Amino acid sequence: MVRFERRGLFLILLAFGILLPAFSQQVSAQNWAEKMFKVKSHDFRSVGRGTKSVFHFDFSNLYEEDVHIAAVRTSCGCTTPTVSQKTLKTHETASVKATFNTSSFVGQKSATITVVFDRPAYAEVQLKVSGYIRTDITFDPPEINYGELAAGTSREQTVTITHRGNSDWEITDVRSHCRHLEVRLDPPQRSQGQVQYRMSVKLDESMEEGDIRERLTLISNDSQFPTTEMAIAGRVRPSVSVSPASVSLGNTSPTSEISRRLVVRGDEPFEIMDVQCADQRFQFKVPTGRKKVHLMSVEFKGDGSADRISQQIRIVTSLPGEKSASCIVTGTVSGVSN
Repeated sequence: MVRFERRGLFLILLAFGILLPAFSQQVSAQNWAEKMFKVKSHDFRSVGRGTKSVFHFDFSNLYEEDVHIAAVRTSCGCTTPTVSQKTLKTHETASVKATFNTSSFVGQKSATITVVFDRPAYAEVQLKVSGYIRTDITFDPPEINYGELAAGTSREQTVTITHRGNSDWEITDVRSHCRHLEVRLDPPQRSQGQVQYRMSVKLDESMEEGDIRERLTLISNDSQFPTTEMAIAGRVRPSVSVSPASVSLGNTSPTSEISRRLVVRGDEPFEIMDVQCADQRFQFKVPTGRKKVHLMSVEFKGDGSADRISQQIRIVTSLPGEKSASCIVTGTVSGVSN
């Protein structure tokens, strides 16, 4: 059995060019595109009318060739799909963002999102979403969104939860899988046929760097709909980063010498303490001194061998905890150079 994670699809198709139509069907049948997705279904469960309900289907290019999305479509207007990046080079990651349209639809809804790939071969991946949109509960604002904040900082936001139709309705608990969230509920304000809660949600300073995609589950005394979900969003900016995150050497000869430049940034001035790379053909010109932005040169010098390159470069800094940033270098060393 051909393992596409180990070989380039383009080279395989080229080698069997006279059988391309039949082989393309075989490629599709072997679900090479589905292997890029770790998750292919999501249940929004029970959500309030007009609340922000979004799920990201993350996927990564496991192959040597570029992967391209030609189209994305949905079977139901209750869900709107968008793609964060249509073309992915090897090791790059993107997502199909599924937005549950809670302002326009109510009740139990489900949709199938079809993602169509046309490179390196034709394939389709189906992603499924479902959920129940309630009309008796609303959130203001429709989600907790912390925006972007620096690593090691905390932020607090409040939301008003309104339930209509039963003045005896009560929130008995609030749960989350995220240990970095602290929730405080004020006593409820009750009136004829309505209950309101003011809820404060604090994000503590130990939250990991990267995108925040969490949710709170409200537990109530409603026997028919005991749980309701609320989205928590934001981004903790990395204290150190490197760009570009993916570097291509292209197609080069076994004895070529290639230079690339990396930009390393930090929130605070720092030194570059070490650069780690397992491939000895890479050398680095490391700038000295403490500053927020470093320009670092990456030099590749061929040793006469021909192979595929997929190498991680890790840059270790003097920031607390020896914070580091990494990038991936890819390329093909062969007898032909551009």
